[in-house]
Amino acid sequence: MKNLWDESARQELSERISLLTLKVKEKKLPIRFTPLKQLIIYGPPFPKNSPTAPELILRQAEDWDGECETLRKTMEAFAARPESRRLPIHPAFGKLSRQTWGALSYKHIDHHLKQFGV
Repeated sequence: MKNLWDESARQELSERISLLTLKVKEKKLPIRFTPLKQLIIYGPPFPKNSPTAPELILRQAEDWDGECETLRKTMEAFAARPESRRLPIHPAFGKLSRQTWGALSYKHIDHHLKQFGV
């Protein structure tokens, strides 16, 4: 398998995965409503070249190792979050359970890793 991890690929992957930590304004989107929300989160993998909402497009990643560490810490902090603490409202899907947040996070990261042939 050829190495797809050149510098620009690393930056793009890091940028896209970092969406997990992005806070954007809430919008009422049709995907907030069941069963469409459930189908997107628990259904087939995200298609290649899926469009990204303009407000979710991030800056260029500057430090690959630092970005990976930030993602790791964010995921650990989220997993360690006490049950009593409110979960954030997802900008596209609205209120999600812990299980649904986990499923969506996995699906999102998996989508981008596959995008780069990992």
